[in-house]
Amino acid sequence: MGKIFNKIDANTITDNPFKLMKDDWMLITAGTKDSFNTMTAAWGGLGVLWNKQVVFCFVRPTRHTYQFMEKSEYFTLTFFEDQYRGILNICGSKSGRDIDKIKATGLIPIESEKGSVYFEQARMVFECRKIYFDDIKQKNFLDSKIHESYPLKDYHRLYVGEIISCLI
Repeated sequence: MGKIFNKIDANTITDNPFKLMKDDWMLITAGTKDSFNTMTAAWGGLGVLWNKQVVFCFVRPTRHTYQFMEKSEYFTLTFFEDQYRGILNICGSKSGRDIDKIKATGLIPIESEKGSVYFEQARMVFECRKIYFDDIKQKNFLDSKIHESYPLKDYHRLYVGEIISCLI
């Protein structure tokens, strides 16, 4: 029997959201247990929008995970203890088009009640329902130096997800 996760109220999370995203990183995962992809990300946030507890994350259209995000109603953000940094490095530097990330990392997929995928090794998971998306546009940069983050002009798509469950 695998690890047991408990649902908690997202209001009880004590993690620093800046450290959580920027320093700890996360896996963005979309699809079903039969067909999914996951990628490492360090851009995102937590907050309240339209009176809902939300996450927001960013995926470039060139990433393999993008097609799964587009097809899926739900996605997960999965956070790990430091001992799993190697997994995050692999999932952030290798494409699911080229390798089987699950075999390469030893991640153990778990399917949620909604059919989303997260991983047994996780310390915390946000399961989210997509409620909004938008594409980053060069013309909207008010700080011209931000454009330097996009030498290939491969602008991200922003996804906003309502947190439907938080698991620890």
